[in-house]
Amino acid sequence: MEKDSYALPILRRPNPPRYCTTIIRDILFSHRSLGLVGSCLIVGEGQLSLLDSPVWNALSTFHASFAEGNEIAKRYPVDVAPLAATHDQSAESYQSLARLLGPGGVTALSFVTEPNLPPGWTIVRMLPNVQMVWNGLVPPSVEHRIEDLNISHIDEMLALTELNKLGRFRRGAPQLGSYLGVHDSSHLVAMAGEGFRFPGYTEISAVCTHPDYRGRGYASSLVSALIQKITKRDEIPFLHVGTENVDAIRLYEKLGFKTRHNINFAIVKRD
Repeated sequence: MEKDSYALPILRRPNPPRYCTTIIRDILFSHRSLGLVGSCLIVGEGQLSLLDSPVWNALSTFHASFAEGNEIAKRYPVDVAPLAATHDQSAESYQSLARLLGPGGVTALSFVTEPNLPPGWTIVRMLPNVQMVWNGLVPPSVEHRIEDLNISHIDEMLALTELNKLGRFRRGAPQLGSYLGVHDSSHLVAMAGEGFRFPGYTEISAVCTHPDYRGRGYASSLVSALIQKITKRDEIPFLHVGTENVDAIRLYEKLGFKTRHNINFAIVKRD
């Protein structure tokens, strides 16, 4: 996989041209040198990509209103997402996170490198994922009737995500962005929504289907609808999927996603 340079959006002119996102997709995985293309900045591999720290960058920008913590350690409210992040891997940052979580506190952190936790921390479980970024030219079509979900659907959303063992989804998660679903006879049978969001990027999250309704293309339609929503904002969709979920990875590849790199979500506990 080629990943010598990444495209990150910079401050755009008023009413930016709609082709900006297309340019980003075309060069996202290219070997082009640093520079400007239209109103987009190409950032070399040697510089930290926003995608390497999705939790931190979301809590520091679009999701700052949800952030609990300070300038070196932040987390989502526990009823929104069981996730936290530190500014760096320093002992000071982990001390701040420890104060935020309290004695015996548990949270999930993301790592693109091997975790190197300071003394006093235990990794309870590692969740290996791949991070995939949409690199298509035209958003895929939606083949099913899709509905907007809201707080009135939260109980059935929780039931569906629990059935699919999506532990990250919490009652307050729909506050983070748009959620879409497919109903059959008034029962929610498939859903997907928006997770982390920071300048230029929005994550597609909580993609799941009731076991009795799999194989009908509902997940494809839901992800396609979200791709359309996100790209209309001149943002790039990305997502995370377990490395063992080869069927989902193949589906996302068919929809235009390309693997960027591996990323681990570690459930950690303060001793």
